[in-house]
Amino acid sequence: MNNIIESIEKAQLKTSVTPFKIGDTVRVYARIIEGAKERVQMFEGVVIKRQNGGSRESFTVRRVSYGVGVEKTWPLHSPRIDRIEVVRRGVVRRAKLFYLRKRIGKASKVKEEIIKKANK
Repeated sequence: MNNIIESIEKAQLKTSVTPFKIGDTVRVYARIIEGAKERVQMFEGVVIKRQNGGSRESFTVRRVSYGVGVEKTWPLHSPRIDRIEVVRRGVVRRAKLFYLRKRIGKASKVKEEIIKKANK
């Protein structure tokens, strides 16, 4: 029985998923359907959590819009997600960044990862 479930879940996985982790600032391009029209809407923020795995994996992105914190959760392998872009890599020491909910202004920033290029 487990083999049947695994094969169904494997068929639903996206083949190309942008690698990102907690603390990264990402742009999520989601397809929105309004009536008969379909458009792509961007949501940019910090990834505060990733949970589960396989076809059930989901992630939550948080941003502050007009002084109000907004969080959206998407299934990672959803057909509604057009693409995910990583804007900035973050350096964090936690698996879940719920403490950002209590922070305001510059205190809610995540340290940026500085990538050093080796001189050849």
